[in-house]
Amino acid sequence: MNDGDEHIDGRKARGNRRRAEIIDATLAIVMRDGAAGVTHRTVANQAGITTSLSTYYFATLDDLLVAALSSVADTYTARIRQIAEGPGDRLRGLAELIAESAGPGRARALAERELSTLAARRPALAPVARRWRENIAELAATLTDDPEAVAALVVASDGLCTAILIDNAPADPDYVHRILGRAIHESRGAAVS
Repeated sequence: MNDGDEHIDGRKARGNRRRAEIIDATLAIVMRDGAAGVTHRTVANQAGITTSLSTYYFATLDDLLVAALSSVADTYTARIRQIAEGPGDRLRGLAELIAESAGPGRARALAERELSTLAARRPALAPVARRWRENIAELAATLTDDPEAVAALVVASDGLCTAILIDNAPADPDYVHRILGRAIHESRGAAVS
């Protein structure tokens, strides 16, 4: 590699870091003030950069919000894939993930939920907002081939997450596990493998 390639790689790495800092700043604002608090100016202030630099990396507010939601969705996608592909009780793993939204994962879960709900008004967010439900459906498909049981698990997961966030109370993974099990088992007598 010549010196010119190293210079380009260095600029690209700095650009990727700056982009990540702006995404983190956007998430911090959503977690603190909600999505309504996100503007290029508030993100720039949070990130310690100029507004013009924020708009250089993300031309529109939708671009900022999509990047922030994608960041959270990527984390959930990785976790759900680990649960689906790993050993052990997949429903238990999902129950524990959902229960985390009442504890240490609450701020990020709340930000993800708010941004996902915003997708109803901002279509640019919709493809990313659907990922949670699609990931749960993929996990459910490892447990049953009954489409109604898959749908029941997706709806139960979504509803449990919402209830935990609204109640702002500790979530019991055992309770969440029982509800998920009931959803998938009682949907037309689905067989769980």
